[in-house]
Amino acid sequence: MGKLLFWIVIIIGVLFVARIAGRMAAARQAPPASARPRATASTPAAGAPEAMVRCAHCGIHLPRSEALLQGGRTWCSQEHARLGPAAK
Repeated sequence: MGKLLFWIVIIIGVLFVARIAGRMAAARQAPPASARPRATASTPAAGAPEAMVRCAHCGIHLPRSEALLQGGRTWCSQEHARLGPAAK
């Protein structure tokens, strides 16, 4: 029983040291805070909600940044912009 407890303590110690070494290596690879690019007001933050628009041809909703704006209407692709609005 004593040997088993000894090996469990050794394994936990090795895993703890490996975890600390991994964190230190990751911290060394990360650029300093002054070198990181800053988010600008024109680009939404990661995970921030974005306005959705509807394609005038097929009706699919997509983010405004991915939509094509032509003739005052929004389209999901160049092909749908070429085809024009859907007939009702």
